[in-house]
Amino acid sequence: MKKSSEDHVMKAVALSYDEKVDSEPKVVAKGKGIIAQKIIDTAESHEIPIQEDIALVELLGELKLNEGIPEELYKVIAEVFAFIYKMDKSFENRDK
Repeated sequence: MKKSSEDHVMKAVALSYDEKVDSEPKVVAKGKGIIAQKIIDTAESHEIPIQEDIALVELLGELKLNEGIPEELYKVIAEVFAFIYKMDKSFENRDK
């Protein structure tokens, strides 16, 4: 999940990746304004980590829904998923 606030307009892109099903992460939701806020609220209500990166939101926002991310973004997206993995682990340890 990403968000940005360029020119005070919130933008969000949600990613999904299931290594058993997908060959690469894909865009599963995107929007700006009220839609972006709903994406963010949904992520927060499900305790999905949110990472802010304005430039990446702009790049991912150009993709179509359910489109896999381009190979040139793999490294950046891998860093995002590493961040999410760390967050998940810290939540697991907190709940024990």
